[in-house]
Amino acid sequence: MKNPNKKRADTKPLSPATKFHSDFSVCSKQKDFAGAITLFDSAVSQNLKLNLHHLNCFLYICSNSVESAGHIAIDKGFTIFNHMISSKINPNEATITAVSRLAASKDDADYSFKLVKSLIKYNEKPRLRTYDPALFCYVKKLDAQMSYMVEKDILAMGLCLEEPEIAALLKVSAEVGDADKVYEYLHKLRLGVRCISESTAEIIQNWFRGEKGKKVGGGLVDWDMGRVKDVILKNGGGWHGLGWVGGGEWVVQRTTVDSGGCCCACEEQLACVDLGREDTEKFAQSVIELAVEREKRSNFIQFQEWLEHHNDFEAIVDGANIGLYQQNFADGGFSVSQLEAVVKELYKRSNKWPLVILHEKRIHALLANPYNRGLLEEWIDNGVLYGTPVGSNDDWYWIYAAVKLKCMLVTNDEMRDHIFELLGSSFFPRWKERHQVHYTFLKSQLKLEMPPSYSLVIQESERGAWHMPVTGEYNDESLRTWLCITRPEICEVFDDSSNPAEAHESRKTINEKITNKCSNYSNNSEISCITAPTTPNQQQICNFDEHNPYLVDEKTSMDGGGASIGREDSVEDVDPHFGRKKEPWGLGETREDASRRRSEIANRRE
Repeated sequence: MKNPNKKRADTKPLSPATKFHSDFSVCSKQKDFAGAITLFDSAVSQNLKLNLHHLNCFLYICSNSVESAGHIAIDKGFTIFNHMISSKINPNEATITAVSRLAASKDDADYSFKLVKSLIKYNEKPRLRTYDPALFCYVKKLDAQMSYMVEKDILAMGLCLEEPEIAALLKVSAEVGDADKVYEYLHKLRLGVRCISESTAEIIQNWFRGEKGKKVGGGLVDWDMGRVKDVILKNGGGWHGLGWVGGGEWVVQRTTVDSGGCCCACEEQLACVDLGREDTEKFAQSVIELAVEREKRSNFIQFQEWLEHHNDFEAIVDGANIGLYQQNFADGGFSVSQLEAVVKELYKRSNKWPLVILHEKRIHALLANPYNRGLLEEWIDNGVLYGTPVGSNDDWYWIYAAVKLKCMLVTNDEMRDHIFELLGSSFFPRWKERHQVHYTFLKSQLKLEMPPSYSLVIQESERGAWHMPVTGEYNDESLRTWLCITRPEICEVFDDSSNPAEAHESRKTINEKITNKCSNYSNNSEISCITAPTTPNQQQICNFDEHNPYLVDEKTSMDGGGASIGREDSVEDVDPHFGRKKEPWGLGETREDASRRRSEIANRRE
């Protein structure tokens, strides 16, 4: 029997190819520059066949070693690239990205850009990272025109700029004093970035504090301020995009914004930024296109037509989400009382009914219960309960209604599933932040959590001031750092009024108009509570903000014009789609008879 511990004297040496692959694996994992160069030279001298993966790995290590190895890494990288081309191995995007970095490292922006353009002949598509070396190199050389050419090529390839690229273009524009381009890239930042990084903040500060920044603007006299306000309203608030306003020195401060959205430096009220009219229509159209593909076309079109004639709603309620909230216990089911509490609270805030979206099958099941029937019939009579057809997904209905009518949407659905991923739109997160109302029930008490009173985004005011949130992790948003950039001369013009209160109200005009329907439900994040009723008219109001005119006064009658919730035991066949009867209401009973009968029952109870 052979001894396994005894070493064999005749162990065969590894073949060159096997040894190469073993060493390559170690080298690539450790990103060892010296080892990579030795390994490459050894492979070439032994005529070993190197493939695209091997060469790309060597190029990547070289491009990442420029800072430590200097020109040696650059020269060796180009040697490897030339070997690839001479070996008739077509480069891919990863290859060109690495070599483009090497070219930019020796300040050859033109060759770096040329390499990116060469990808077309290899049937490869560049990525944003492929353009970065050329772009950043041109910016470093203060070659603004070529920087803009790179941007043009990026956009032509269907790619989107991110903060590093926009900040670089902003920097080169500021350095060469191109005020129009600075303004353009500030708005590109606004569109693409919620909170700016510290490095971007420095670029912006330097521009506004510099001599070139002081010279921008044509003065307030050249401006139609009414037009500025109109454009801000059309855009959804928070920006106008018409150009620099006013003239003179800028005051740049780092500050905070209070919970109500007031800047602690300049006291300007920040806006609740919504989608503009054009973006809203695009968003609504994208929902329609996806919905009609996945729903029975006639059903969804019927809903669209119905909504055209019932377009006065100010809130949409995801009935299933609310009714099934926290019902995963033994005796749990659909909680009508929770849904009723939400509907009553919304009615009290605006004196208008919300639209409740619920599956038709669920509605019929609830109508079969005498305890629920009176309440649902009242909603149906008022045309505020829409039943989605059997087999349909109610998500499409409530999202479309909320977008189309620019309403609040009451749901805890975070809309992260595949349905909402299909929208694939930058509009969606912005819209969701502004329109979604969350809720909780703690010990049967409803708490509505309204959208914030201002938007955490870059904002441009009608006075030409800029407010920019800076990136950071905060448990309390009132501690977040903001850049506040104002022109005191312009502020004085706006504040020059014999009536200070009138001047203050003028600042709030745009915000109030933009919030229009939504503001009826509260424009801030103040939380209100209402007990989910367990018996008719049993409710408790608490935690209202006395400074908010949209919240119900504590002295308001508990009935307050809200939904009566008397319930009768009659059986009625109702069409939940439009609040219309399918057949006579009971035995020979008309809809009017049924309504009259319920009124008589309610009067007897009183």
